[in-house]
Amino acid sequence: MIQRAHRVLLLLMCLAALCGSGYAQTEKTITIRMLDSKTGLLIATSNFLVRVNHENTVHGDWVKQNEDGTGKLTLPGDADVISIRATYESAMYTYSNCDADKDRPSSERAPSPDHWYAVSAILASGVVAPNDCVGKKVPNKLQVFANPGEFVFFVRKLNAREASRE
Repeated sequence: MIQRAHRVLLLLMCLAALCGSGYAQTEKTITIRMLDSKTGLLIATSNFLVRVNHENTVHGDWVKQNEDGTGKLTLPGDADVISIRATYESAMYTYSNCDADKDRPSSERAPSPDHWYAVSAILASGVVAPNDCVGKKVPNKLQVFANPGEFVFFVRKLNAREASRE
């Protein structure tokens, strides 16, 4: 009788461990590197604006800044695609993402469109977003690579005219 109770207890503990590990795997973690478009230097910030699955809701608290200046983004398990922006000067201005800089509509007031990136691609091989803010020679000199689980994107601060419109 005692052996049977031990077996049942062991079985319940194994089931609890399996359920716990399955729950922990529902979250996805990505490392974010935001780089200056001209220099390729890391811009350390905790002011990220994350959107998932083409939803309008912005999640400003999903990224925690690491000691090295990168960000640790924790996504829910159902996140398929992400779009990331960041702010500066006490969140008064939003950096211009260089993956969409050339896609800016002709309307001066219209912001550049969001580009969406597959979470599965970021987790599997890493993603470096295009750097369209500078000439063709600069991006070739930067030679930036992403490791699996890493998303790297380039930004620039708004120029005076853009900042006055925001």
